[in-house]
Amino acid sequence: MQYSHKDMQGNDIALPTGKVMCIGRNYLDHIAEMNSVVSKQPLLFMKPSAALCALSQPVAIPTGKGECHNELEVSVLLKSTLKNASEEEVRDAIWGIGLGLDLTLRDVQAKLKADGQPWERAKSFDGSAPLSCFIPIDQITELDDLHFSLTINGEVRQQGHTALMLHKIVPQIAHMSGEFRLDAGDVVFTGTPKGVGPLFAGDKVNVELKGHLTLDTEVINE
Repeated sequence: MQYSHKDMQGNDIALPTGKVMCIGRNYLDHIAEMNSVVSKQPLLFMKPSAALCALSQPVAIPTGKGECHNELEVSVLLKSTLKNASEEEVRDAIWGIGLGLDLTLRDVQAKLKADGQPWERAKSFDGSAPLSCFIPIDQITELDDLHFSLTINGEVRQQGHTALMLHKIVPQIAHMSGEFRLDAGDVVFTGTPKGVGPLFAGDKVNVELKGHLTLDTEVINE
C-alpha cells in the first residue's frame, strides 16, 4: 500500500511524501545503553521516501538480516522548505507532530560500525520508517514537554520525554537545515530514548503520545 501522510481523521494531508531526516544519540539514557558517546555535533542521517509506511498497518521486519530493533521517536511533518533556517522559520514550517519507528537492523549496524561504514543498510531500507498520523501543530502546546511510550505485548519498553533531548526539536531542525535542504513533506525523526530491543513476528505493539494519540499495531515478517 502506497504511503501518504494522514491527519487525525485518517484523511490525506496535501503534502508530498519526502525523505526522513534523523538525529542519533539525542537522549543520554539511550547513549548509555548503546555504550556510545555524546557526539561533538548532532549525528545526522537520512531515510529515503521508500522507508515511509503507515504504522497503523502491520510492521514488516526483514528476515535473514539479524535482529530488527524498535526505536520510537517523536516525528515532525514539515509543510514548507527550510534552508539555513532560523528557529522562528522552523516553527512556521511545522505542519504537525506524530510518532515514528526508526527500525534498525542492529546486527547489520554493528558490522557496519566495525568496518567504519555508514549506517544506511541498517537504517534506510524500504519500510524502515513506520509513521502514525499527524496532529496539527496548533494542537500542541509545548514541543519540549511531550511524553511518549512504546508498549510491546503489554509491557512498556520505551518511555520518552522531549524535555530530556540533548538537542531540542526546533533548534535541531534549524541545524539540520544548515546542512541539508528540508522540503515540504519531509519528516524529522527527533531521537529515541532507552529501551531499544528486538521485534518478533506476532508482537502486539502500542505507541502513545500522551494526551494526543494512541495506536495499536502488530509485527509481521516481511
